[in-house]
Amino acid sequence: MIDKNQVLLLAEERVNELNKGLYIVDLTISPSNSIYVEIDNENGPVAIADCISISRNIEHSLDRESMDFELQVSSAGLDRPLKHEKQFKKSIGKKVSILLVSGLEVEGTLSHCDEKVLHLAKEIVSPKDKSKKVKGIENIALEREQIKEVKRLVTFK
Repeated sequence: MIDKNQVLLLAEERVNELNKGLYIVDLTISPSNSIYVEIDNENGPVAIADCISISRNIEHSLDRESMDFELQVSSAGLDRPLKHEKQFKKSIGKKVSILLVSGLEVEGTLSHCDEKVLHLAKEIVSPKDKSKKVKGIENIALEREQIKEVKRLVTFK
């Protein structure tokens, strides 16, 4: 079995060398030695060249003769849940969908966050008004313990 800490150190080594605001969101290794590294960039999108660079640093430092492995390095997709604190900060001002532990789903604009609470601005629309004009904004504070998953909402207008 491949050592997760070793892979993490190799990935972080290249992230630090690149010095572009990249960070590791998730790193998993399956029992069959499939390595999955998910990265994001606090300054914008992740370049394919960055994924390749991190992948090569990991691959060239592991011994393929003694351990057979599969390696995938990718950017955090828009459809993926937010996991890292930097992802939450990067999403301030953007629409998100929050699934609560209770099963209730809440949508709104992420207005502020800290390690304990997420603050949403939710548009209030009259259900009887067919124009769907916003009648007001409701500010909602959700404790992180109440939250199961947060995803960015992609809208095309």
